[in-house]
Amino acid sequence: MAWRLGVDSGGTFCDICLYDTESKRFAIWKVSSTPDDPSRGILTGITEGLKTVSAKTSDISFLGHGTTVGTNALIQHKGALTGFITTDGFRDLLEIGRQQRPSLYDTQEDKPETLVAQALRFEVPERVRHDGTVEVTLDEESVRDAARALKKAGVKAVAIGFLYAFIKPEHERRAYEIVREEFPEAFTCASYQVAPEFREYERFSTTAVNAYLGPVMEVYIARLGARLLELGLSVAPRITQSNGGVISFDLARALPVRTVLSGPSTGVVAAQAIGRVIGIPNIITFDMGGTSTDVALLKDGTCRLTGEAEVHGYPVKAPMLDIHTVGAGGGSLAYRDNGGLLKVGPQSCGAFPGPVCYDQGNLTPSTTDANVALQTLNPEFLLGGRMAIRRDLTMERIGLLAKELGMDVMATAQGIISVVTANMARAVRVISVQKGHDPRDYALMALGGAGPLHAVRLAQELDMKRVIIPLTPGVMCALGLLLTDLRADFSSTQIMVAHPGMYTDIVSIFRDLLKQANHWFAQENVREEDRGLRMSADMRYVGQNYELAVDMPVSIDAMSDESVTDMVRSFIATHEAQYGFASQTDPVQFVTFRIEAIGKVEKAAFTSHPDSGPDAQSAITGARDVWFPETEGFVSCPIYERSLLRSGNEVAGPAIIEQMDATTVLPPGTRAIVEPHLNLIVETGR
Repeated sequence: MAWRLGVDSGGTFCDICLYDTESKRFAIWKVSSTPDDPSRGILTGITEGLKTVSAKTSDISFLGHGTTVGTNALIQHKGALTGFITTDGFRDLLEIGRQQRPSLYDTQEDKPETLVAQALRFEVPERVRHDGTVEVTLDEESVRDAARALKKAGVKAVAIGFLYAFIKPEHERRAYEIVREEFPEAFTCASYQVAPEFREYERFSTTAVNAYLGPVMEVYIARLGARLLELGLSVAPRITQSNGGVISFDLARALPVRTVLSGPSTGVVAAQAIGRVIGIPNIITFDMGGTSTDVALLKDGTCRLTGEAEVHGYPVKAPMLDIHTVGAGGGSLAYRDNGGLLKVGPQSCGAFPGPVCYDQGNLTPSTTDANVALQTLNPEFLLGGRMAIRRDLTMERIGLLAKELGMDVMATAQGIISVVTANMARAVRVISVQKGHDPRDYALMALGGAGPLHAVRLAQELDMKRVIIPLTPGVMCALGLLLTDLRADFSSTQIMVAHPGMYTDIVSIFRDLLKQANHWFAQENVREEDRGLRMSADMRYVGQNYELAVDMPVSIDAMSDESVTDMVRSFIATHEAQYGFASQTDPVQFVTFRIEAIGKVEKAAFTSHPDSGPDAQSAITGARDVWFPETEGFVSCPIYERSLLRSGNEVAGPAIIEQMDATTVLPPGTRAIVEPHLNLIVETGR
């Protein structure tokens, strides 16, 4: 046997998905995360998961790993103390940003906390002009002084960002060398290494985020690597990037900013694959874990890849799937704010101490506790009976919160769910309504351990008609690791107006990028026959401030003036589709050139099952009272065991469908049908 393993480590649970390449057999496992040392929980999950299928470490042919360590550190501001060295006069750029409020019409919303305190931001004399000429030579002694001051201040990471370093990186490169000489124990990075593209604020922000997460990821990867060696793993482990592909641990250690959406990105990859199989291409993914919720929009089966995004308020200039993250999860804490209103999140109780019902010392109720109180979640145990829970403790603590709010206990529990649902609905509108998409034209796919609990309520809030519950929703990110390729992105900003004869310049730029891609292929040991390339350019009209990506129509060797003309035509057509208008005469600029390098790997496959008819009575394992807002009281609900449901079975709400990795809630008036690949298609009644 040859087993491929996908391991997704979240803030609350560690998910394991195993796939036997010979028998085409899937198996899943789930254990609690260990926030003090996530690698410990991962090792436990792998060991126990292998035991469930009677496999050994030597049987592992691939191990891919997705993690929310970087995401959660950024959301909860638990990164390293970071310093910043920049061009004289630009110390406050990280704080000034684009001089925009987070929400134009909300004067009460605070800007996100600046990752580098002003006292830890140092200016040094140096200046490169926009054309690459040096106006002020780098003052190396000032860099040394800054490095020594940061060392004395006790920082753990140093970010370096100079003006126009994406055109001429020599000053940044030398500053990097000096900091390494003076302060070798610090995690150090420069913007030319992290984001060699134009727009100084976004480039500096990305570099600061990379430094902020660097020491956290460095410790995490070192511990995990050591534990995997102790386990006897013989293959090189991989880690997920935000673009949905996987890379080596070494590259992830150097560029942790590329893993900020590591965990959720492979969930989107899995959703794309399932959407193709079941014939539903337009999907909004809803991935709710213990700490955060991630949403993404798939139009025609594809999630848009963006070169820049805002992650919890911080601009990040790195290739990533267009995923929006909010601090709302099963562990999000509920409380009464200063105005007497009920609030939920973004602070989370995590895996330890966990929700009140875990009986590990937490006294503040969470979203999970609300579900236990309502009995939408099993009030006695989770994980198929492996984790006992205490509903009595939950009721006591929610009772105290209800007293503070002057509300009924069950109304308070339902209020927590309603607040969380509203938070998640706002997140969905960000990636749909605000970008010109009507969520009613899409199906909602629930991922994550808490996704199926809340998916139907969220879909009803958004007037969506269908919800898809995958066969193993709680481990979808781990499954996605078995469906993705190796992937890396390389870019170069060279702003030039389209003109005859320019194709020779474009060829030269792409050849330089190709050298970087080939070096990466060699590092990752990708065979020639498994290598793939996608070349594109970000283009805009002269005077515009944002770009659109246009694919290269031919190979580098076949480039000509006609190829440039084809790209301009393609840009105009894309502009028309995106904005509803386009100019045929205004000059067009090429801005940033990109190569996406893909190393193809063997992937898991889905199995179709024969129709067994609509009767699902044989899957009923019991009943329990569940509190629904429609009835404002408890209603007896049948409990279905997910593993006993067969293709063609139908389940009418109110009902609860339980499985080891998740619980699906079907409110009154809804209906679920099991499709041939055993995914649930829920009709919401909207």
